[in-house]
Amino acid sequence: MPFQECSMQQSFRWKLDSPKMADLLGSILSSMEKPPTVHDQESRRKAREQAARLKKIEEDEKRKKAEFRKRMEKEVSDFIQDSTLQKKKYNPMGKIERSILHDVAEVAGLTSFSFGEDEESRYVMLFKKEFAPSDEELEAYRKGEEWDPQKAEERRRLKEQAALEMEEASHSRKRPASPNSNYRDKYSHLIGTSAAKDAAHTLQANRAYGCVPVANKRDTRSIEEAMNEIRAKKRQKKGEEEGAGSGSSV
Repeated sequence: MPFQECSMQQSFRWKLDSPKMADLLGSILSSMEKPPTVHDQESRRKAREQAARLKKIEEDEKRKKAEFRKRMEKEVSDFIQDSTLQKKKYNPMGKIERSILHDVAEVAGLTSFSFGEDEESRYVMLFKKEFAPSDEELEAYRKGEEWDPQKAEERRRLKEQAALEMEEASHSRKRPASPNSNYRDKYSHLIGTSAAKDAAHTLQANRAYGCVPVANKRDTRSIEEAMNEIRAKKRQKKGEEEGAGSGSSV
């Protein structure tokens, strides 16, 4: 037995002294974690402190959001219960606060809008459902103007009047002109229907004399007869003068 035990010990030492076993032991020792240095300990301490600060900041932000939501829920509830209020305007607030307020308003059944040109000036307005703002009112808020219902009504009335006048002007341009020959319709509002009929009756078209009253045509025929008589007298006078001249020469 002692001989066998001695042989086993010698065999184990031989295996440890072999190159392969030496490489294996070296790999195991190199993979083992080295004891931390002073620099490593300081870095780990700072990392733990930074993680603790970030966790505290996150908890503070979460707490502030919860408190802000609770306050907004109280204000929104008071606004709904006040029958004298139709809308509520808040002071400018950050994006996160606006988002929370919009969410609270939606849950409460209100309409909410954000207005303002830049991030620092943006604010939230709440409206009760039965007093939802019109497009004109929203446009005024977007332009940074105050909403005046009376002025808005006056602008609406003037706009409708201008549109009506433009429509009437358009119809008058498209309306065909009345013919001049329609004497009765053209002047009936001035001389009456009966007189217009009489005047239209006398206005007969005549190719020889143009469009003249019948009475003027009769006057023209009388003048022609008079001209014929004058011509006959001239011929008669001329014949008498010629007869007298021939008698004196004899």
